[in-house]
Amino acid sequence: MAAPWWKGAVLYHVYIRSFLDTDGDGYGDLPGVEAKLDYIKSLGVDAVWLSPIHPSPDRDWGYDVADFEGVHRDYGGMDAFNSFLNAAHAKGLKVLIDEVLSHTSDEHAWFVESLTGGKDGEKADWYVWADPKEDGTAPNNWLSVFGGPAWAYQPARRQHYHHKFLRQQPKLNWRNPQAAEAALSVLDYWLEKGIDGFRLDVAGTYLHDETLTDNPPVPVAERTRHDWSHAGNLQRHFHDSNLPENEQVLEVIRRRVEQHGDRFVFGEFSEEEDRCGGYLAPDVGLHSGYTFVLLLQRKLTPAFVKAHYETLGRYPAHWPTISFANHDVVRTVSRFGGSEATPELAKQLFALLLALKGTTIIYQGEELGLPQAALTRDQLRDPVGDLYWPYSGGRDGCRTPMPWDSAEPNLGFTAGESWLPMAREHQGLSVAAQEADPDSPLAFARQMIALRKGSSALSRGELAFLEAPDPVLAFVREDGAERIACIFNFSDNPAFPTLPELEGGELIATRAGDAELRGGSLGLSPHAAVFVRLP
Repeated sequence: MAAPWWKGAVLYHVYIRSFLDTDGDGYGDLPGVEAKLDYIKSLGVDAVWLSPIHPSPDRDWGYDVADFEGVHRDYGGMDAFNSFLNAAHAKGLKVLIDEVLSHTSDEHAWFVESLTGGKDGEKADWYVWADPKEDGTAPNNWLSVFGGPAWAYQPARRQHYHHKFLRQQPKLNWRNPQAAEAALSVLDYWLEKGIDGFRLDVAGTYLHDETLTDNPPVPVAERTRHDWSHAGNLQRHFHDSNLPENEQVLEVIRRRVEQHGDRFVFGEFSEEEDRCGGYLAPDVGLHSGYTFVLLLQRKLTPAFVKAHYETLGRYPAHWPTISFANHDVVRTVSRFGGSEATPELAKQLFALLLALKGTTIIYQGEELGLPQAALTRDQLRDPVGDLYWPYSGGRDGCRTPMPWDSAEPNLGFTAGESWLPMAREHQGLSVAAQEADPDSPLAFARQMIALRKGSSALSRGELAFLEAPDPVLAFVREDGAERIACIFNFSDNPAFPTLPELEGGELIATRAGDAELRGGSLGLSPHAAVFVRLP
């Protein structure tokens, strides 16, 4: 039986608002994504994952949906989406959309009716409402990811509604059968239009504890820098989200999606890493998913990579999704390299991303080795960035527009004034500049994707770590008779590991940095990524 198309596939994540603007309003749009489909196809990827496309007041830039059956006017509306979808399919690219079903905008018609229709109205319980405590304060201690209590008081109902994120993002009540069916019907609507699947935002948050039990704190001694970064991270989110029975909702979602044929649904799990594997198995939960463990890590070490796969290994049926970057976190080369965010490091990190077991997600610009953009407070558009300034620059530094051509105004992104400033750090890293350089990160990215696509071991094989001295990471990907060793030097200095498993192996031409193989002895340049075909 053939493996499903998504197992080992490479997905390209497009943040539409920052990809390409075709009408001069400063916002990227769907005609812009369609215009660059040949570029996306040239990378060798299998599918495009689009950031949220629906109409939204943009309090959280599309993650606050006001109409699940529409397409944002900034992006060109439904006609533009249909044109893009047909064009992508004609080029052999599958299309996935970002769907936000845990919450809506407070401007969505469902919430307006829930708020104004009274406690006995048809949609009264479509959202999570609760009475205040006797002293008028919030029903419990749940905290919002974006800071402060996760409750907002509404005098019209004399109740609070729950919001895990912004106050303008009320939580949909998946325990109400009518609300759950309405959300599931959203999936049907888009699948019937011909899309190939979904990425589900915050997929661990559909269910809440109906008793509204307080969340326990993260013990002070166990708190990391990440825990302290946002107040909401100081709690274990066991009762407002991450409930074990959330698995049942995810299974219903997956089976609903599978009714439409060979489609793919994967989820984002932002907290409680161990739950991710429990939500994902062949017959339970979603097809795949990822946590923020790889996305938030600041230092790349062999021990860290091994520990992550040890966690995944507790769920052997789980097929992971692997991502180093997205629209929420510091860009990969800056996060792991800091001021030493060099093209050589970018190549190594891209090679590692493609070599690890899982379905791979590339965030737009990652193939160019783009570093994080440094923005001033007056340039920010992200509510999180403004809230936590100057402790955190927010998420806008990874959302700046794609640099297409250094010789063009606004690096070829727009003829107008871009919604976020063009990053000065990207001036010499445009697509046009890298197309002309055979040693560029872009050229390497294409080679690496081709290597991955041409190898069943790298695409779908199992992963087993080899014993290697720090700072070298080594593992073997194996599928049937094909075995490929993947070796990475995480140091700024050369490394000379001896790995007996490499005896009789052959260096593969695609590599980052320099390498020399003599028997089981390997010489590696700084930040090298090397692949050896084993007998």
